[in-house]
Amino acid sequence: MTSFDYSNLSGRPPGLFLRSAARVSRGVRDVQAQVAPYAAWWEQQNRAALTDDGPLWVVLGDSMSQGIGASAPDRGWVGALRARLPHRVVNLSVSGGLIRDVIDRQLPALRSLPVVPDLVTVMIGSNDLFNRRQRHLVEAHAAELVAELPDGAVVASLPQPRRAARAFNEAVTATGRFRLAEFRDPRLRSWSGRLAADRFHPNDAGYAAMAQIMAEAVDRTSG
Repeated sequence: MTSFDYSNLSGRPPGLFLRSAARVSRGVRDVQAQVAPYAAWWEQQNRAALTDDGPLWVVLGDSMSQGIGASAPDRGWVGALRARLPHRVVNLSVSGGLIRDVIDRQLPALRSLPVVPDLVTVMIGSNDLFNRRQRHLVEAHAAELVAELPDGAVVASLPQPRRAARAFNEAVTATGRFRLAEFRDPRLRSWSGRLAADRFHPNDAGYAAMAQIMAEAVDRTSG
């Protein structure tokens, strides 16, 4: 396969909160300025990966799987984990991604690939929790998501102490079909020194800690 025209941009403008924060915070502006170039980098990487050989890892998710907040797109958790694995990576995540984006855009793109992936990871839902219009839909969307994900996918839990987050985690674990990457791990309790300039996304150190949690879940899958 020599062409793959999937876009790692959502096509939506930033939400009201981000637009307001960017007006008063240089850190937010600087981190948001990464969105387009990081997406372009992953699009190039995806096309190259599909011309290579070897086991395939498909990444589904939002800005954290794009590496937004890190010093470079390959310094996010995906890049850190990729350095430990023999897999080529097709990253279908989008900054600002919602559970619906995984269902409506990312999973169809996964199914269109000419190779069945050996590994699928999912990190999604945080944006839904902070979106008042989406929060009450998390449980329904999570049920739809787990019905469509391939067996054996590694799914990151939502660590936020919210009812909707608990509903998402319960939907993932109830079927027994997936591996949960447990982000309620005590090692992630403190984010001191691990946040980017916007004080929301992880920095390189934060992503390295996240990569360790994901690596352990992947190891359980392959073990």
